[in-house]
Amino acid sequence: MGESDLAIEILTDFFDAVEAGILQARQRLKETKVEDKPKWDPNQIKWVEAEGTHGKYERSEDVDNLNFKELMKDLEGHQGKLSRDDFFYWRFEKSAVIGRKKRSK
Repeated sequence: MGESDLAIEILTDFFDAVEAGILQARQRLKETKVEDKPKWDPNQIKWVEAEGTHGKYERSEDVDNLNFKELMKDLEGHQGKLSRDDFFYWRFEKSAVIGRKKRSK
C-alpha cells in the first residue's frame, strides 16, 4: 500500500466519522426540539367586541387571567405583535389591553 492509498483511507475514515457525527447530532436535535407552542389559550380569555379605525376587533382587559398574562408576556417578546392560528394579536401601548383581529386570508 502506497502513501497516497493510506492517505485516501485515512481521509475516508475521517469523512465517515464526520458524517456519522452529523447524523447523530441531527437526530438528537430532532429529539430535543421543543415545540414552539405558547403557554396561553385564547379561548380561556374574556374578549369583548369593539370597533376601531381599522374596523371591528376584539379586546381584552382580563388582567387577572393567567392565559392573559402569558399572552402579554408572549407579546412583549414579539415587540407587541404576533399571529397565531387565524388571529393577529397586539398589545395596546401603555395599557394592559390586548386586541385581536381575525386575519384575512
